[in-house]
Amino acid sequence: MKNIEIYTSPLCGFCHAAKRLLDSKGVDYTEYNILTDPKLKPEMIERANGARTVPQIFIDGIGIGGCDDLYALESSGKLDGALGKA
Repeated sequence: MKNIEIYTSPLCGFCHAAKRLLDSKGVDYTEYNILTDPKLKPEMIERANGARTVPQIFIDGIGIGGCDDLYALESSGKLDGALGKA
């Protein structure tokens, strides 16, 4: 199984939508809440090549982007493969 990480904020509807999709796929992921642990935000920005918005999603250390990018992978039929499910 792939290592999935997601940087989130509890106030972010896009974060909740991304987590719902990941949950529907039955995959485990590590969630980093940048609101409760502010030192994570600079780490996220660096890892995401300057992206400052949440969610930021990483699969095996590779940034795939945010919620729209995750849903685009799903729409194209590539998400299962990216998650190691296909």
